[in-house]
Amino acid sequence: MTFLRQALSASAGLGLLVAALPAAAEETITILHTNDFHSRFEPISKYDSGCSAEDNAEGKCFGGYARLVTAIADARSRNPNALLVDGGDQFQGSLFYTYYKGKAAAEMMNTLKYDGMTVGNHEFDDGPEVLAGFMSAVGFPVLMSNADVSKEPALADILKKSTVITKGNTKIGLIGLTPEDTNELASPGKNITFSDPVAAVQAEVDRLTAEGVDKIVVMSHSGYNVDLMVAEKTTGVDVIVGGHSNTLLSNTNEKAKGPYPTMVGDTAVVQAYAYGKYLGELSVTFDDAGVITDASGEPLLIDGEVVEDADTVARVAEMAEPLDEIRSKVVAVSAAVIEGNRDVCRVQECEMGNLIADAMLDRVADQGISIALMNSGGIRASMDEGEVTMGEVLTVLPFQNTLSTFQLSGADVVAALENGVSQVEEVKGRFPQVAGVKFTWDPSQPANEGRVQSVMVKDGDDWVAIDEGAMYGVVSNNYVRGGGDGYSVFAENAVNAYDFGPDLDVVLADYMAAQGAFEPMLEGRITAK
Repeated sequence: MTFLRQALSASAGLGLLVAALPAAAEETITILHTNDFHSRFEPISKYDSGCSAEDNAEGKCFGGYARLVTAIADARSRNPNALLVDGGDQFQGSLFYTYYKGKAAAEMMNTLKYDGMTVGNHEFDDGPEVLAGFMSAVGFPVLMSNADVSKEPALADILKKSTVITKGNTKIGLIGLTPEDTNELASPGKNITFSDPVAAVQAEVDRLTAEGVDKIVVMSHSGYNVDLMVAEKTTGVDVIVGGHSNTLLSNTNEKAKGPYPTMVGDTAVVQAYAYGKYLGELSVTFDDAGVITDASGEPLLIDGEVVEDADTVARVAEMAEPLDEIRSKVVAVSAAVIEGNRDVCRVQECEMGNLIADAMLDRVADQGISIALMNSGGIRASMDEGEVTMGEVLTVLPFQNTLSTFQLSGADVVAALENGVSQVEEVKGRFPQVAGVKFTWDPSQPANEGRVQSVMVKDGDDWVAIDEGAMYGVVSNNYVRGGGDGYSVFAENAVNAYDFGPDLDVVLADYMAAQGAFEPMLEGRITAK
């Protein structure tokens, strides 16, 4: 049709005939999308952590499967043939994954009738076998284009690179994309090799277009920057539904990293933050050649205004019952009470702070990390002497935070410590508990104007003055790394940040278990003049 119209236009004597031709047929599809759900079956707080039943009843919570059921049903009522896809990392992040692995996620995603999903790095946290079990339980394709799984028996015959689905009368090609460094981020095993995302996507686009499919959606768990690169360096990709970097794209939210969608040539790139807090809704219009002529939308905030589906509330509550067994499980032993009282930990070095910081640093020390910083606001309780249950660990660390690793200059480490001691008078949660570093501060000085007097870092068995021009490997939690508790220096200046490490509560439990009868201690890590 396009070629005929062009040919007729070239003939001056056929102008009336050209005018009489019908306009090119346009087609619009709606893409609903989630990413980085991380097992948040129940509602979350504004800090992306657990939310109490009382706060939920007052409308202060976000997300949860029961609200997603309502939001997706509402979106489908407006767009009956809407495509629903996920950008990966359904696994890991709460006791629902710890207990059920992929089974509970499979059940809920089937309930929501997803059309496709890509493999996130956390889908490999418990090896290929758990991923294979999840794939066998879901009623939709799970895809990964940039990896060779032919030598992995659990996945070789089931994990495809791409597929074609039909919505209404429209054929849509779906392609999966996974972080190229997944072998460093998770446990895919030695039988899987990962490859360049651009070449992998282009190969699948070429294959699909050769089959006559001209509407291509890439489900990418590779991060916003990689998605932009893939959009720029490939041809034929219409939409990239992203994940991994937990990026909020929006045209109205001032905290957004970019517009929704971000257009790179004719390719629309979208992402909807994480944890089920938003549902992406993108409307895409194509001309008769399959080229996007319009792409618009906005992530929908799944807040307290979204009514929870009653059947889903009941089912999630039923699935939560066995989790009490985990909460009562003995995971360690303490030789004495471990002081974690907020009135202590938010103004000075405390035993629980040392324990948590040591556990964090121990977990990632082999990654070139030498400094740990934990905000005291994340420490919610002390521990009694004797057996320590997982419930006690979760009482101390209830926020479902993950480890975040990054590099930071020595000057920025000092700036972070300045922020940490800036509101001691108000007993604020930003007070830092540390490992691998010790510092002296003067509370008589004005806040953020030189309270931190000296900073020493560990150099082998010795302590040396921090080099403000050098780069240091730092571990914290994802809340603080994202700028929480005033740590904007982490959000703005961190290099090579990775915010999706293991859960902090699991890190603490594992560390304590390895210590035998844990002996709490203070070491003079933080000294006030």
